[in-house]
Amino acid sequence: MRVTPSPPGRARGRLVPALGAAGAVLTLWYLLARSGAVAPGLLPTPAQTAAALADSARSGLLAADLGVSLARAGQGFALGAVAGGALGFATGYLPGLSAAVTPVVSFLRPIPAIALVPLATAWFGIGETAKRLLIAYAVLLAVWLYVHDGVSRVPVSHLRAARTLGAPLHRRFTEVLLPAAAPALLAALRYGASVALLALVAAELGGADSGLAYRLQVDGQFLRVDRMFAGLLVLGLLGVAVDLLLAALGRRVVHWSAA
Repeated sequence: MRVTPSPPGRARGRLVPALGAAGAVLTLWYLLARSGAVAPGLLPTPAQTAAALADSARSGLLAADLGVSLARAGQGFALGAVAGGALGFATGYLPGLSAAVTPVVSFLRPIPAIALVPLATAWFGIGETAKRLLIAYAVLLAVWLYVHDGVSRVPVSHLRAARTLGAPLHRRFTEVLLPAAAPALLAALRYGASVALLALVAAELGGADSGLAYRLQVDGQFLRVDRMFAGLLVLGLLGVAVDLLLAALGRRVVHWSAA
C-alpha cells in the first residue's frame, strides 16, 4: 500500500511551535544565567554550553563517547525489545501465561535499573555485559507492558472469526493479531528507546571508563558545569533524534496508525 506523505503545510505547522518553544527555553535559560540567581560558574549560558560542546567535538571526545554509548544502548535496547515484545505477545494472547507472568513483571517493574548496578557488577564484573543486561532489563519491562496491553485489547471476535474461516495459527498471528497490535508495538519501541537512554546513564555511572554519562561524572568531579550541560544537551538531542526516527519508521510501516 502506498503511503501518502504529510503535506508541507502540516509539517510546517508542527515545526513552528517546536522552534518557538526552543527559542523560549533558550531565552529563559540565558536570562536566568545572567540574572545572578544562580552562583556564577554553576549555570553556563547557552553560548558557553555551545562552546564547550564544540570543544568536545574538536578534541574527539564527543565522537568517542557517543559511539560507545550508542553501541551499549543499541545492543541493550535490541535485546530487551525482542525479549519484551515476544513475552508481551505471549502473555497478551495466552491468559493462563499472563496470570503466571504478570505478577512477576509487576514486582520487577518498580525496581529501577540503577538499583541493580551493584548486583550486576558483582555477577558480571565491570565489563560491557553488565551494562548491556541492565539496559535490556529496563527495556524489556517497558516494552512488555505496552505490547501486552495492546495484544490483550485485540477483540477476541476477530481471532475467532479468522479461526472459523480456517486460518492457521501463523496466519492469525501475521494477518490479525500483529496488525491490530502494531500501534502498541510502535509505542512500546519509542518508550523503550527512551528507557534505554535512562538505563544507559545508570549503567555508565555504575562503572565505566568511557561514554556520555561517564564523561558527565568526570566533568562533575572537576566542576566543569559547561561541559556537563553540553553532555546533558547531547543526551536530550539523542533521545529526540531516536524518537523522531522511530516515529518516521512507524508512519511508513504502521501506516494505518497516527504515529
